[in-house]
Amino acid sequence: MSKQLSFGQRIAIAIVPRLTALLLAIIGSTLRFEVITEEGAVPETPPNTGIYCFWHRCTLSCGWYFRKFRCSILISQSFDGELISRTLGLLGYNSVRGSSSRGGAAGLLALAGVIDNGFPVVFTADGPRGPIYQTKIGPVKLSQMTREPMGSFYLLPERAWVMKSWDQFMIPKPFSRVAVSWSRKVAPPAVDASPEELEVKRQELNDAIERARLHAEAHLRK
Repeated sequence: MSKQLSFGQRIAIAIVPRLTALLLAIIGSTLRFEVITEEGAVPETPPNTGIYCFWHRCTLSCGWYFRKFRCSILISQSFDGELISRTLGLLGYNSVRGSSSRGGAAGLLALAGVIDNGFPVVFTADGPRGPIYQTKIGPVKLSQMTREPMGSFYLLPERAWVMKSWDQFMIPKPFSRVAVSWSRKVAPPAVDASPEELEVKRQELNDAIERARLHAEAHLRK
C-alpha cells in the first residue's frame, strides 16, 4: 500500500492474517470435499493454468481447497485488500493488486503475465462489493486478451455460519461436507468483440457460475 498506515493498521497487519490463516487451517483440515461436475465439465487438478471464477461468498472454502494450485488473484488496493493479500500469501497464493475502478487495466495486464508463465488466475467474480451473483466484466476482458476459456466453480459447505453481508459470506463449520461443483468452460470472446458481444459473454459466464452453485445446492439436498 502506498499511503501511510496508522498504528492500529500496522497491528492488524501483524496479527489478523496469521490468525485468519491459522483458523482456516484448523477448520479446513476437518472438511470433507466432494467433487461434482455438470455434463461436459472436467474438474481441475494442480498443476494447471487458465482463468477461473467463483462467487465471493465461498472464498474461505475455496481458499483452503485450492491452496496447492499456486493461483494468483486480483485483490483491491484497499487496506482490507492488504489483509486479504497477506492472508492468502500464507496459504500459498500470489496477489495482483488492482480493481475494476482503480488500477484495473494494470491488474489485468499483470494477470495476463501470470497466465503466460503457465499459472492459473482466479476471480471472485461478483466481488468485492457485489451485487451478489453478478459477475464483473474483468474475467471476460482477460479471456479476450489471453485467448483462455473461463472456468467456473462453486464450493458449498453443508453446514456454515452465514454472515449478514452483501454476499451472505459463508464460514464453513468444522467437519462439514463441502460440494466442489464445476461447470463447463466458457469460450473466450473474439479479439475484436464489440461491447455488446462482451456483455453476452459476461452473461454466459454468469450463467455458468450459477449452474455450479445450483448443482452444489442440489447435491447437498440428496
